[in-house]
Amino acid sequence: MAKPTQSEAEAAVRVLIEWAGDDPEREGLLDTPARVARSYRELFGGYGEDPRDYLSRTFEEVAGYDELVVLSDIRVVSFCEHHMLPVVGKAHVAYLPRDRVVGISKLARVVHGFARRLQIQEKLTAEIAQAIQDILDPLGVGVVIEAEHSCMTLRGVNTPGSVLTTSRLLGVIRDDPRTREEFLALVRRA
Repeated sequence: MAKPTQSEAEAAVRVLIEWAGDDPEREGLLDTPARVARSYRELFGGYGEDPRDYLSRTFEEVAGYDELVVLSDIRVVSFCEHHMLPVVGKAHVAYLPRDRVVGISKLARVVHGFARRLQIQEKLTAEIAQAIQDILDPLGVGVVIEAEHSCMTLRGVNTPGSVLTTSRLLGVIRDDPRTREEFLALVRRA
């Protein structure tokens, strides 16, 4: 499937403006199709990258560190694949290293890379956890995402403030009750 051009994307936005009942040639809307297309390029930038690549550079000099590594409150901005409306929240990502660690900014980049696509939150949570498990081969991985879905808060059932929480726990973070509780306690404090 060939990717539409910038001008084709702008034409589609013009059609939506007309469909909504406004005039795309009106002064305030004249540059809107180009702005929307540019913003969508940024908001859906996850299609142009493989977020797993961010995990490829690791560090083995960890001085015997063998406890959880937890990065909390990573801002998540995604779009519901059913309504193309924003999903905004935060992710908490953890892993228990086997023999190497990754730079913490890379964990945030993995979250952003998968989030910047049309998504459902359950799939997003699973993709992040599986990427960390596959590439870092840690003893365990934990991912919790808490997000507000505009498809529920702005329309439809119209319930502002409702938050969907999803989790994916792998390895010892799932199987060892003490490690699981430590991870969940650290996330609750965030």
